[in-house]
Amino acid sequence: MAVQKSKTGTGVKTEQPPPPPLRRGYGHMVIDDYVEQVREIRAERRARLAAIRSRRAAEKYQEGVLAAIHNAFSPLPRKTPLNARVTGVLERPGYRVEKVIFESRPGFLVTANLYMPEKVTRPVPGVIGACGHSAIGKAEPRYQEFCHRLIKAGFAALIYDPVNQGERDQYAQVLPPEHPVRKGCCTAHNMMGKQMELVADSFSAWRAWDGIRALDYLLSRPEVDPARIGITGNSGGGTMTTWLWGVEGRFAMAAPSCFVTTFLANLENEEPADSEQYPPGVIGAGLEHIDFMLARAPKPVLLLGQKYDFFDPRGLREAYGELRQFYGHFGAEQNAALFIGGNPHGYFPDNQKAMTAFFCRQSGLTWPGREVVFEAAKTDEVLCTPEGQVVPAGSRPVFEITAETAERYASLWRRLSRADLGRRLARLLRVSQPVGVPHHRVLQPAWGDGAVRSRYAVETERDIRAIVRKHVVVREHADSFEIEPAVSVFLPHFSAEADLRSDSLAKALTARGPLYAVDVRGLGESQPDEPGEFFAPYGVDYMCHGHGILLDKSYLGRRVFDVLRVLALLKDGGARDIALYGRGQGAVLALFAAVLAPDVKKVVLKNGPVSYLDWMRTPVVQWPAANCLRGVLKEFDLSDCILALGRKVTLVEPWGPDMQPLTGAALRTALKRAGLASSLVVKERRV
Repeated sequence: MAVQKSKTGTGVKTEQPPPPPLRRGYGHMVIDDYVEQVREIRAERRARLAAIRSRRAAEKYQEGVLAAIHNAFSPLPRKTPLNARVTGVLERPGYRVEKVIFESRPGFLVTANLYMPEKVTRPVPGVIGACGHSAIGKAEPRYQEFCHRLIKAGFAALIYDPVNQGERDQYAQVLPPEHPVRKGCCTAHNMMGKQMELVADSFSAWRAWDGIRALDYLLSRPEVDPARIGITGNSGGGTMTTWLWGVEGRFAMAAPSCFVTTFLANLENEEPADSEQYPPGVIGAGLEHIDFMLARAPKPVLLLGQKYDFFDPRGLREAYGELRQFYGHFGAEQNAALFIGGNPHGYFPDNQKAMTAFFCRQSGLTWPGREVVFEAAKTDEVLCTPEGQVVPAGSRPVFEITAETAERYASLWRRLSRADLGRRLARLLRVSQPVGVPHHRVLQPAWGDGAVRSRYAVETERDIRAIVRKHVVVREHADSFEIEPAVSVFLPHFSAEADLRSDSLAKALTARGPLYAVDVRGLGESQPDEPGEFFAPYGVDYMCHGHGILLDKSYLGRRVFDVLRVLALLKDGGARDIALYGRGQGAVLALFAAVLAPDVKKVVLKNGPVSYLDWMRTPVVQWPAANCLRGVLKEFDLSDCILALGRKVTLVEPWGPDMQPLTGAALRTALKRAGLASSLVVKERRV
C-alpha cells in the first residue's frame, strides 16, 4: 500500500487508503464560469436599458434586438405552397374541430386542429396554440381545454403538433418503440438538433418555421381577422410563443406560459433545456427572454407563470418589471400584464382563464367569465392522418432532409491547404492562438500503484483549469514542473483517471516515459454530471454545450483551447518532441489541436470518428452533442483534418456514429467514403 509523509510534523509515515473511484474536485467549474460570463453580459444589458429615456431610444434598442433575433433564427427557408387539406371534422356543441395537414417545407407534413365557431358571420380573432412537450401533442387534454375556452369566447384557434410529438414521430419507421429517442420527445429534439448543428442549422429555427407556416394557414382562412391574431402556449409552447413573438411581426398579442424567466436563472438552477431553447448566439448578442417581448412593444403581452414552476418565478417577475418599464417609454404600460397561478408547471385553468380574458380585452370581445363545461376528445378523434403518424402518410423525416443538406454541401467542397483548413477550423471553433504561457498550480498528488503522480491545474482562461496528471514514478511529490524534451500528452474519452486505469493504450503509455494526461474543462475532474449520467442526452454536459451555443462560444472550441494552453506550457518548459494521443472524445480534441498546433510531431487517434458526414447518414448519433462542431459540414469534414496531418497521424479502432468500433466491411466503407487509406488504421500494439 502506498505511503505518504504525515502532515503532523512527526515524520511518521502513515498508510493511505486506495484512491476513490473518480476524483471530481471541480465539478462546478464550467457552470460557474458560464455564470460569471452571463452575469457580465446581464450587467451590460441592464446598463443599456437604464440609459433609455425616450421612445426613440427604445425603438433604437428594438432595432438591435430584432437584428440579433434575425441572426439567431437564420437561415429560414423560402415559403413554398402549404398544400393544405382538411382530412376530417369533429363536430362539437357550438363549434367544429377541423383536422388539417399542411406542408411547412416541401414534403414535410404538419398536423393541426382548427377550432372554428359553428356560425361565422364576420371575421373572428384567431389564436395560434403552440404545444408544450406532451407526447400526444395537440391531443393533450389541457391543450384541448384552452382551445375550448378560446372558442367559447369567440375566437378561432389553430393548434399544431410539434416535431416528434403527436402525429409527427420522425423515427416511427426506423426505431423500435422502446428506443430512448422514441420514448421522449426532448431526446428526439436533441438528436435532431445536434445533427442540424453540423450544417449550421438549428432546431430553434425549424420549430419557429413550423409556427410561421401555421400562422400562414390560419391567415388563409376567410373566417379569421388577420388584424387580431394571438399566440399562446405552455412550457415548450411558451418557448415557441416567446421566440415567434420576436421572429414574426404579424401577431397582435401574446401570452407565453411557464417559460419566461431569465437565462441566468436557468443556468444557476442547472436546468438543461430542449434543443429548441438554445437559439444560437442570443446571450452573446446581449439578449434575455424578455427581449423577444420588448422587440414588438407596445403590442399587448401577458406573461404567465406558476408559483411552483421550475422556470424560476423570480426571473419571471424580473422580466415583467423590465417589460413594464420598457412599455412605459411608449406610454403603454397597460399593454404589459403578469399573472402567476398557484400550481406547479403546467397550463392549468387559472392561467387559461387569465389568457382568455386578456385576449378578449385586446380583441374587443366580452369574456364570458364563467366556467365552461369541457370534455376532452380522445386522441384518435383528433388525428389527421390515417395511421396517426405523418411519415407513413408521406412526410419526409427530418434526418433525411438534413442529410440531403449535408450531402449538398459536401458536393461543393474543395481541397483545402493545411493553412486554409487551420484558419477555417479556428474560426468555427471560435479559437484564437494562445498568447503567453498559462499559470499553473501544484495540486495534491495522486497516490496508487506504489507511486506518486503529480497533478497540476493549468489556468487556461479566467477561472478555467485543465487538470494535468504527470505520470512518472517518483518517490515523493515534486513541486517543480520539470518538463522533458520528449513527452506524450493523453486526452481521455471521459476521464484521465478512468482511462489510465482501464484503457490498454493509456496504460501502455505510462510505461514508455513521461506522460501528461489532461482533463480539459467538463471532463474528468471537472465533469459536471455523475458518471452514469454524463452521456445522457439531457444532462449537464449537454447543458454546458447548449450555453456555448447561446453565447456563440463553441464548447468544443473551448476544450480545444484548453489543450492548446497545456501544449504552450509544455513547449515553454522545453518540450520539443510532443506526441498527442486521444481516445474517444479526446480523439476529436487531439485531431483539432494537432491541426492548430503544427509543431506536434505525432498524433494517435483511438476510438475516434473519421467523418462527421457519416453522422448525418444515420437517424441516431450516440456521440454527445459537445463533439459537434457547428457549421463544419458547410466547409470540410473530420477526414480533411486527418489528411492534412499526413504521416503524423495514426488511427486505432475508429468508432462509428453509434460510438462502437467499426470493423470489417463497415470500416472499409467508412474509410472509403471519407477518402482515407486503410493503412492509416493500425493495431494498437503498433502505436
